[in-house]
Order: sequence, then structure tokens, then C-alpha cells
Amino acid sequence: MTGFCAAMAIALLLDALLGWPDWLYRRIGHPVTWIGALISVLDKRLNGAGHASRAKGTFAALLVITAATVPAIALSGLLPGGIWGVVLTGALAWPLVAARSLHTHVAAVARPLAAGDLPGARHAVSMIVGRDPAQLDTPAIARAGLESLAENASDGVIAPLFWGAVAGLPGIAAYKAINTLDSMIGHRTPRHERFGWAAARIDDVANLIPARLTAGLIMLAAGRPAAIWPIVRRDARHHRSPNAGWPESAMAGALHCRLSGPRTYAEGKTNEPWLNADAPDPDAVKMAQGLRLFTRATALCALALVICAAI
Repeated sequence: MTGFCAAMAIALLLDALLGWPDWLYRRIGHPVTWIGALISVLDKRLNGAGHASRAKGTFAALLVITAATVPAIALSGLLPGGIWGVVLTGALAWPLVAARSLHTHVAAVARPLAAGDLPGARHAVSMIVGRDPAQLDTPAIARAGLESLAENASDGVIAPLFWGAVAGLPGIAAYKAINTLDSMIGHRTPRHERFGWAAARIDDVANLIPARLTAGLIMLAAGRPAAIWPIVRRDARHHRSPNAGWPESAMAGALHCRLSGPRTYAEGKTNEPWLNADAPDPDAVKMAQGLRLFTRATALCALALVICAAI
């Protein structure tokens, strides 16, 4: 596990320095897009009319996870031992960490919002959330951006690093397959209510520990864990997700703003409970603070990985 922690620290460093270059994406795509392509094929073939059973959805989920994990196991077996094996594991895991991409996408919302460019902010936030952008005012845009930042800090950064530290390249590959499945078919819509059931449940289990770790990192990064923890303990369980409420309520407490609440999707309105309900709505300033908080939390994660590797 020590070697795995060092490899994940290398993966995070490469992501921070390079992201996933556009020229590389244009040439070969990205591992997540490869996984997504397989999920799309299975969704069309096994759930074409949107009436597939849970059994078919479970089969599809297990097939996708296997398709991502088996090559990772094979690659791990081919790697040399020692420091070069650690470095190569980190390089192979690098595309599966999305800290830089997450920061870039949320900053793209914060900039036009700070400049008073509401149409530009609506367009940018539509790239990261599924809400109807026409219905979003300034506070709603800021909430959407910060909620995405907090939730994806777990799903896109801490969770893959956690599973990579636990199980190496197969662990991080399996997690990315699980999370991509949930993002594509794990929704409670008529089409995916049954077919995506297994994908959603597996994702819930895979994120159980990382979501809580992310909340802890956010609280530590804010420097006020004792003040933020009561908000997390009170509000996290009210979120519709058993996991997303943890980093989101931690972010709300750290920034002294309210998040979640009612929102409008293409499928209609949902009345979600507020997180940190008594606090004011966020704005562009809070978004900038949230981005700095995310950077500090990610740095704390990197430090934890280095300490783990050293021990």
C-alpha cells in the first residue's frame, strides 16, 4: 500500500502540472470517454426501449467494471518492481485524476459571474450541471458551481486517489468505471430507474468512505473543523445522495453560505433540502473562496499520500 500511495501522489502531481492535454485528447480521447462509449453501447442494446430489468442493468455494470479492471490488472503485472514500478503506476493512473479539470470548469463559471456576465455564467455552469440554465439567477449559479465543486472533489479527486492507494491501478480503474456508470445511467429517470439501479448502488458503496474523507479535508483546509462539523453532522444526511451531502455540507459550512435547495431540471422541479439553511446565498466571491479551499484540500490530500508513502 505504501507504493500505491506514492504512485497516487505522482498521479496527482502530473494532473496538477499537465491536466489531460487537448492534443492528446484529440488523438486518443480519454480513458473515461472509452468507458463511456462502452456504457452507451450497452445502454442502447440492453435498454433500447428503456424498460430493461435490474438484472440486465447489473450485468451491464459488472461487464463495464470488469472491462476497466482486467486490463489494469494485466498492466500492473507487466510493470517492474521498485521505484520505476511506482512511477509508471502513477503515470498510468494520471488520467484518472481530475483535480485540474474540475478547477478549470468551476473557475470558468466564477469568472463571468464575477464580471456580471450572467449569460456567460449560465452557459459555463450548463457544462457541469444538468439544471435548466435559463432558470438560474446569480445565487443559483453560484450554488450549482460550488455544489459541483464539492461533490466532484470527492468523485473526481479524493475517491479515485483513495481506491488507487488501496488497490493500485486496478483500484482506481475500477472506481472510474463505477463512477462513470453512475453519471451516465445511475439516474432516477423513467429510462434508467431499473437499468441503472445497480450502477447507482455500487457507486454509493464505492463513495461511502471517500465522501467522508473529502468532508474532513474541506473542514481541515478551512481551518475551522470544530465549527463546521456540527453543520455536516446535521445536514449531510438530508441530501438525496447518501454521500454527496458530506462534502457539500462541509463546503457550505466552510464558506458560510447555503447550498442545495430547490432546483429545476429538464425533467421538472425538485425540492431538495437546504444545506446550512440559515446562511446567506453564495455569490462570485464565495465561488473564488471555494476554489481556493478546494486547492488547499487537494494539497492536504497530496500531503497525506506522501506521509503514507514515507511511513
